[in-house]
Parts: sequence; C-alpha cells; structure tokens
Amino acid sequence: MKMHIQFDDTLEQVQRSFNAEFPYLKLEFFTRPHEKGKPTEKQFMVNAKRTVDSCNPDLKEVTVSIPTAMTVQELERVFQEELGLFIQVFRRSGKVWLETTATDNWTLFKQNEEGQELSVRNDGPREDLSDYHEQL
Repeated sequence: MKMHIQFDDTLEQVQRSFNAEFPYLKLEFFTRPHEKGKPTEKQFMVNAKRTVDSCNPDLKEVTVSIPTAMTVQELERVFQEELGLFIQVFRRSGKVWLETTATDNWTLFKQNEEGQELSVRNDGPREDLSDYHEQL
C-alpha cells in the first residue's frame, strides 16, 4: 500500500487510510515514542482530530510505502524518522483493541490476520472498542 499524507490531513484521515488496507489494525498517535516492548501511556495519545502539521510543522507532503511484509516496529520507525510522528499499532481482538507492543516483530499481514481470526468469533461494532495492552 502507498499512503499519501499531506500537512492538512487530520490524523483521523491517516488512520482511516491505513485501516482501509488493514481492517483489523489501527494507528494511534502519541507525543512521544514508546520504549521497546512497553506500551505508551494513554496520557500521551494525540487527539485524532488534529492535523498532521500540528504534530509536525515541517511535514508538507509525503508518500509512504507500507508493504504487508513490513513489521510493526519498522512501520513505527518509518513514521518517526520520515514523518516525525510517533505511532503505536493496535490489533483488534473481538471487541477490544490490543496495543501490539509484545508482537512488534510481526508483519502487518500477520497482525491483521491474527486480528481477523480473533474477531470473527466475537464480532462487534468497532466504534465501541476499548484499548488494552497486549500480553503474551
């Protein structure tokens, strides 16, 4: 997938674009990166109504290539290094979203596939899903 991001896009638009390709994954934006294997505290989450340039005023327009074979940690690194944005990937598991910190080495394809498998049994409306931290 190629994601075209412009300075005046909202974070929500970026989230929707990503979610269209990976329906069982979602991006959340934060004001700082997380430590390896640890979740980012919710207090650092950025409101998705904000625009990209409010998070990184230097970003004007960019196209990011996101292959399904890319790992979560690679995606987080691309967003941080190329866009100056800190993200976390969450995977759907039934009626909740799990922060994928314990499986950042999995590919986006595998994460999405796992999310689909876990959600087929307990499918519910996505808008009402809560966020939790994944534990292995």
